[in-house]
Amino acid sequence: MDKLIRVGVDTSKSVFQLHGVDAAEQPILQRKLRRSQFLPFFKALLPVQVPMEACGASHYWARELQALGHDVVLIPPQYVKPYVQRGKSDAADAEAICEAASRPKLRKNFVPIKSIDQQAAQMLTKLRAQFVGRRTQLANSIRGYAAEFGITAPKGLSRLGQLLGDL
Repeated sequence: MDKLIRVGVDTSKSVFQLHGVDAAEQPILQRKLRRSQFLPFFKALLPVQVPMEACGASHYWARELQALGHDVVLIPPQYVKPYVQRGKSDAADAEAICEAASRPKLRKNFVPIKSIDQQAAQMLTKLRAQFVGRRTQLANSIRGYAAEFGITAPKGLSRLGQLLGDL
């Protein structure tokens, strides 16, 4: 397997599909691995380029593979889809990911791998946005239910306390 130059990986919750090619772009590896087999497999492999679709867990796996010496690239899913040649399956997706990574025009669209701190900051930002959205939803529900009883209040969270007092 030392002739591998690129191994496309389609990740999922429990089973990962691999598609590897040699310098002539000929497939020489098509394999399915369980999550527990994934890192040991790549640990035994000489450093290769490992393209993956950019998704929730791909940044974690990218950091793990980089620590093993591999060159990991993340590709946005919309750039992989045109390279799926047959029905939707994990094996077809892994092959498409591998093919998309070989295209020079796509290199400018690779997604930078996030650090743990960057991922944590993004998670907190998204959680805050969700909480603000839920707070607004709740305030609007209270206003709507109060209106059913003929009690109205102007918009704004600062006015909600007065409305609750009136109820």
